[in-house]
Amino acid sequence: MTSPCEVHIYENDEQKARTLAQHILNMAKELEQKYNFYNPNAYLSALNQRKTNILDMQTKDLLTRAKLFYGKTDGIFDVTRGTLTQSRKLSSIEAIEEACKGLEPFIGVEHFKIKKNKLIFDNPHTLIDLGGFVKEFAVDQAVKLVKKEKVSSALINFGGDIYALGLKPNGKAFKVGIKNPLKPSEYLTGVEITNQGLTTSASYERNHSVEGKNYSHIISSSKLQDEVLSATVISSSVVESGVYSTALMIKPTLSTTLTKILIDKELKVLS
Repeated sequence: MTSPCEVHIYENDEQKARTLAQHILNMAKELEQKYNFYNPNAYLSALNQRKTNILDMQTKDLLTRAKLFYGKTDGIFDVTRGTLTQSRKLSSIEAIEEACKGLEPFIGVEHFKIKKNKLIFDNPHTLIDLGGFVKEFAVDQAVKLVKKEKVSSALINFGGDIYALGLKPNGKAFKVGIKNPLKPSEYLTGVEITNQGLTTSASYERNHSVEGKNYSHIISSSKLQDEVLSATVISSSVVESGVYSTALMIKPTLSTTLTKILIDKELKVLS
């Protein structure tokens, strides 16, 4: 999952907890191998390379939900932004911008359709990258495994994508800190959650520089809004939280009824 992951299971039966933790680990590894955009042997790569167009039920569900969220976020959350990923390997701003310009016409979920169990692209260039989706999906899947074993208290944290199941053993809600985007070792505030998913998207997470220009891991046709340094969203699922925290980084004014916490460039906490 390209980041530290942890699972806290509160259960009196130690063996049951260890077995459950191993099941979660196996599930996460399977998802990582299956949907790794950069692994030429991954199932997702086979779809992108047009070596197969057959969708299993899990992938069909993910892509269907991706199309749904594309509409709900006014086209901001777009799994086809991966079409531009390869351009980031170029060594100059001019080359990157030129490559992006040529690929822009092939971006948008309208460039692929799902017909029964088949994936159909309308061109050879569009690529699907589920990197902004799968880690969050893995947390939600982990929660399902925990619930199936009738464990009532757990905290799943995959690289800051968090779900708090139930209450802590002391009867209190789980408290999650919201980092200072300018100094991630510090926390600006915190929230208490129970039976909820929380994710944070921030400019400090992952980026690289080319000729002095920083390129964020959040690839968008819209410029990231400089006044918002991080966006945290709380909802009933980690997937939904992840979609909206990413979208709010690009468009802070995006309408949503979900609980959100935005940190502006003056480190003020907005909601």
